[in-house]
Amino acid sequence: MSINVHIKGLGHHVPEKILSNQDLEKIVDTSDEWITSRTGISNRHIVEDETCVDLAYEASLKALKKAGLEADDLTHIIVATFTGDRPLPSASCLLMERLGIKQKAAMDIAAACSGFVYGLETARAFIALHPESKILVVGSEILTSRVNWKDRSTCVLFGDGAGAAVLTGDDGAEHDGKLLDVVISADGALSMALAIKGGGSALPYHLGDNVGEEYFIEMRGREVFKHAVRNMASISKEVLARHGYTTDDVDVLVPHQANQRIIEAVGKKLSIPVEKVFSNVSRFGNTSAASIPIALSEAKEIGAIKEGDLVLVTTFGGGLTWGSALLQF
Repeated sequence: MSINVHIKGLGHHVPEKILSNQDLEKIVDTSDEWITSRTGISNRHIVEDETCVDLAYEASLKALKKAGLEADDLTHIIVATFTGDRPLPSASCLLMERLGIKQKAAMDIAAACSGFVYGLETARAFIALHPESKILVVGSEILTSRVNWKDRSTCVLFGDGAGAAVLTGDDGAEHDGKLLDVVISADGALSMALAIKGGGSALPYHLGDNVGEEYFIEMRGREVFKHAVRNMASISKEVLARHGYTTDDVDVLVPHQANQRIIEAVGKKLSIPVEKVFSNVSRFGNTSAASIPIALSEAKEIGAIKEGDLVLVTTFGGGLTWGSALLQF
């Protein structure tokens, strides 16, 4: 089924405060050399008093401005996050209120780092049913709220930020690009490889309880690396093949910015030259659901993505979840 889905505008926003590897040396037993050599990360932006919705709001305003639309033009708001302001209400409803609009469809998506790509597929479904839709898809995370700062294997990886995209059907107006296709997948049997075990109904909060390690991100790094590289590469080939493309046709690969080793391994497995692989993980760290939209927005802004480029997006996250999207700019 052919669906005309246009990318009207992209935007991203990160907190002003930067946490460097040198700063982390004062917090946990680590070093700049250890972090850089294993992850490729030098800095990450972290919140001081902002919330997930604050970041989402700023990114949304930028995307709307580039799209040439007002907030009230929107029909749907989709927010991908697992670090929303509150368990209830949803981040999407709070974002709608911040944008000053009412009576729009609003929903959150919980697919961890794959959340934005899952949001793109959800938006495609809405537009297929309602071609007049104008949909805001946001990935926004405050990972530092769920980081165990005593766990040096994970706390060095994550940063905070938000990215947004405005998607529409074919309205005859100018647009940045076209969303050609999305493929998404998951495997719940691998759920404990990357998880936050505490705080849900299986391990709920109780008044007076101490907060333990189970309330923060836990990851089996080697296992996640193996599945991430394999599945990101496999699903990328799948979405390309559906349109008769090969990796040789790809102008820019935008992978989830998990760490530099994964980014390089995915590029190598897809036989895409390193100069065609976009990476900003050194400056932002892993921002989970915000990673892909921040990367797309920045790449477009600095000219790393140019008019006419075929862009392949691929992602992987807790769940385990993964997905790939194909965009034509």
